[in-house]
Amino acid sequence: MAHFCKLGVGNIVEQVVVVNNEVITDNDGNEQEQLGVDFLNNLYGTRDVWKQTSYNQSFRKNFAGKGYSYDQERNAFIPPQPYESWTLDEETCLWTPPTPYPTITDENKDDIYIWNETTKTWEVK
Repeated sequence: MAHFCKLGVGNIVEQVVVVNNEVITDNDGNEQEQLGVDFLNNLYGTRDVWKQTSYNQSFRKNFAGKGYSYDQERNAFIPPQPYESWTLDEETCLWTPPTPYPTITDENKDDIYIWNETTKTWEVK
């Protein structure tokens, strides 16, 4: 199955839908994104902007979800920034905290950590 995202204002993902692979396969057996775009706009009677997203992240960095943004320059889907202090990892297009997540050891394996934006640290919940 192929997955497509409808983009709204600011290239924000509004919806993710599933399309049968047969719909996006051309006569030579190659997948063509435009076939899916055309199918969806015909189905809904619209001229929306659709982008294919990969469930296994084989292209466009991340599987898109509602609220993600599509960055045309990076050709990537980027999740919403969880905290102001987190920065975008250009390689993965995921947000990283200024302090790494704690290393899990036998002593803390049952701890649940949450981010404290005020102190910019991980705290045990």
